[in-house]
Amino acid sequence: MAPLDGLRIIDLTRVVAGPFCTMMLGDMGAEVLKIEEPTHGDDSRAWAPFIEGAGSFFLALNRSKKSVALDLKTPEGADVLTRLIESADVLIENFRPGSLAQLGFDYATVAALNPRLIYCSISGYGQTGPSSQLPGYDAVLQGEAGVMDMTGFADGEPMRVGVAITDYLAGLYATQGILLALNDRHTSGLGQHVDISLFEAMLSVMRLPMSVLLATGATPSRVGNDHLNIAPYQPLRAKDGLIIVAVANPALWIRFCEAMDRPDWRDDPRFRTNTERVANRIALKAAIETAIERFTVDELTSRFQAKNVPCGRVRSVGEALEHPQVGPRGILMTQEHPQIGAIETLAPVVRLSRTPAEVTLPPPTLGEHTQEILAGLRVHKK
Repeated sequence: MAPLDGLRIIDLTRVVAGPFCTMMLGDMGAEVLKIEEPTHGDDSRAWAPFIEGAGSFFLALNRSKKSVALDLKTPEGADVLTRLIESADVLIENFRPGSLAQLGFDYATVAALNPRLIYCSISGYGQTGPSSQLPGYDAVLQGEAGVMDMTGFADGEPMRVGVAITDYLAGLYATQGILLALNDRHTSGLGQHVDISLFEAMLSVMRLPMSVLLATGATPSRVGNDHLNIAPYQPLRAKDGLIIVAVANPALWIRFCEAMDRPDWRDDPRFRTNTERVANRIALKAAIETAIERFTVDELTSRFQAKNVPCGRVRSVGEALEHPQVGPRGILMTQEHPQIGAIETLAPVVRLSRTPAEVTLPPPTLGEHTQEILAGLRVHKK
């Protein structure tokens, strides 16, 4: 039995943050009813590239769910959702704050229907405050939270992180909030409102640069692929590519110098301590790259790993899937999709020894489970 068996989740989310959250909950056994607008469904269904007519973006985030097509603006659709809510444990939505209230499904109304319900809202800036009505998208939030200003090189423009990190972080926080509220319900018997903000999710990962600001009064600047406080902690150019090293403490620096047969670096007054290495990071990088330019990444990896120095190849997306851990750990899994056939996807990250994830449902076609769920409601009504 999976750990969330028996939980019913009403999923009113679309695109990334909410679907990522509900996919993780579904992987762990919850019954996730993805409520979709009947004509086009989740926006990401229409995003290229396509596999046999199905949006690959949608496929990546919507397994372990049942699709129920409902028009919530009609009395019939609203009635079905109301009855589903009465039997649900969790409702999760990512509408603009106030939008669901216009349809009669705000938290106060829903809590009156089902006091045990956990109601999770994901929005750009949260349910309160002067910015609460603004739309929230990953690129905008990366800019607003200062992440772009910390990303890129000092002599270049701020850069967006290459994946929608805001949405994935918010999805993780939403999962955490839902599980915390469910745990509280065991003793209180009551649900509650979980308020997740993309803006706060992004600010939460800015603790290091903000600690620099609070400690010094100076706003930290972009340092490219370097680390604000540690050196060497960066990609370095080898003979055939980039290797990234993370020399995060004095013992690792000693082992790094040993791996490169360079005791002179360890004793160089510019490089003896981490503070001195950070202050002289340009000279340090030049010295290291001059020394490693005759070695391949594999040769350097062997040297560093022999001394337990953290390192790795800077890989492309395709090369990442060829990592030697992928096969033995089952990181890629295959599902049978009714429209496409076999599709590959990333397996659940959380691995439980006694109650592991049970990924059985492929990403649903639009409205695939509507009749099944409606039939269940009719039986329940009788």
